[in-house]
This record gives sequence, C-alpha cells and structure tokens, in this order.
Amino acid sequence: MATFDRGFKSWSERTSTNIRNELGLAPHDCLNVFRLAEFLEVTVLTPNDIPGLPEEVLDQLARKDPFGWHAVSLSLPDGQMLLIYNPKKSDGRKASDIAHELAHIVLEHKPSTVILSQDGSFAMRTYDQKQEDEANWLAWSLLLPREALIRAMRRGTSIDETANLYGVSPQLVKYRLSVTGVSVQLARIRKR
Repeated sequence: MATFDRGFKSWSERTSTNIRNELGLAPHDCLNVFRLAEFLEVTVLTPNDIPGLPEEVLDQLARKDPFGWHAVSLSLPDGQMLLIYNPKKSDGRKASDIAHELAHIVLEHKPSTVILSQDGSFAMRTYDQKQEDEANWLAWSLLLPREALIRAMRRGTSIDETANLYGVSPQLVKYRLSVTGVSVQLARIRKR
C-alpha cells in the first residue's frame, strides 16, 4: 500500500489545478499529455523517433516485447528532458504512462541508476517505491482530477463515457472514484 507524506494527495490535486490554470484549462477539462509535455519543455518520442537506435534494440522494443515496457524519462547532459513512450499501448495507457513520467519531472524525483554487468550483457536499475507511488498519484490527479470526477458523476456520465471524455481507461476512472472518496461522497448526497 502506498505511503504518502502528510498532505501529498491534497497537494497533488492543487498542483493539478494550478497546472491546468497555466494551460488555460478548467479543472474539469481534458488534459492533453503532449501539450503538458510541451509546457514542461519535455521532448516526447517513440523508439522509432530516436536516431541511431540499433535495429536489435528497436526490434526488441517494438516487435519482440512491445508490451514489456511503458515509458521512460531521461535528463540529457545538456539539461534537455526526453520522454520515450511505447506507442503500442492503448490510448488510455499511453496517456497514463506519459503523465506518470511527467509527474516524476514535476516532482523533481531523483532518476533511477542503471547498473551494468562488467561485460554490459546484464543491466538492473534502482527502484524507489515511494517515488513511483507519488508519480502515479500526481499523474492520475492530472488526468482525472477529483473535481472532474464529481462533475461527471453528478451529470450521470457512465464510467466508459468518463474514460472516453478524459482519454483514460475505465479502470483508472473506477480507481480514482474509489480512492478520492467521490463515490462515497455522492452516495451520501443521494441518500439525503
């Protein structure tokens, strides 16, 4: 179970609202992750867009194991930020993956360290569960803010319609309804 610092969830909702304001969006508007990346000055690519990527690497990512990875963000030595995402995923999953990587950037998380074997044939990376949980929470707050959920549910918008409206998966809508307390809040209002 995710452990967040006190106030992190509320901070994420406020940050989502502030970012949306800077993009000229209302809290209930759909967020285009590519527009957010541009706003954050992050270059977004697929493996096919990377010049000089060895054919065997491209083959592994795009053909042999296209569902074994999601997205990655990198900081280049010149300070440029890159985000590489898997174009084979569903639109909802791509949005979530890109938003997750952008959330790491907004949160200024320390990047993972890649550890290679001496001959370079084996690689591992460090993993910080707290950073991953924080990036998920902020990403999902950006994609589907609490205020947007309340508005959709009050209007009687179905889970699938809400997912389509916000470019996310129905699973994310259900999850956010549950963890934000929107379902409980609206059920109480309806009982009155």
